[in-house]
Amino acid sequence: MIAEILFAAVFSVASVQDTNNMKRDVTALELFLKDQEEYRIYCPQIKWSQPNIEVYKKSLVSQLPKGCKV
Repeated sequence: MIAEILFAAVFSVASVQDTNNMKRDVTALELFLKDQEEYRIYCPQIKWSQPNIEVYKKSLVSQLPKGCKV
């Protein structure tokens, strides 16, 4: 009985962490794709190399260059 409760608790925590990680990944991907589009539309004249998706996952903020006003 106790083992079942502990297993359920651990599984529940793992599921919440997986869900949070998935939400973070989706947000990062949305920012990544939005930056690509906004760069292409608003400031293609500025030289910019888009960072890897991992940078977006860590910061969860736009990585557009400073001179690119949206």
